[in-house]
Amino acid sequence: MSSITDYIWVFIIGGAICVVGQILISLTRMTTARILVLFVTAGVILTGLGLYEPLVKLAGAGATVPLTGFGFVLGKGAIEGALEDGLLGAFTGGIKAAAGGIAAAIFFGYLAAVIFTPKTKK
Repeated sequence: MSSITDYIWVFIIGGAICVVGQILISLTRMTTARILVLFVTAGVILTGLGLYEPLVKLAGAGATVPLTGFGFVLGKGAIEGALEDGLLGAFTGGIKAAAGGIAAAIFFGYLAAVIFTPKTKK
């Protein structure tokens, strides 16, 4: 059973990650695409250094739902793949680990495009 402190940690960690993203949007000239790549890459690097998993254990969805969480899944899968299958596993392990999330993003993105009328920016 979860305690209220679990929910507080989820909110604090997830909110802090979002605050960093908003600061990057507001105070830099970085595009949102570059920030996305930065967050995913940071998740992979922090996972490789063993720093992100303790954050996931503490904050749960507060650390796995943001883009850094996608990097965490890729990094963890690549590490596990490398341990099991060597160099080839390092390349395929991340994709195998993230396949469900990638498939869901494609499916729900397509579904949203079918239900709503997408428009290009002017």
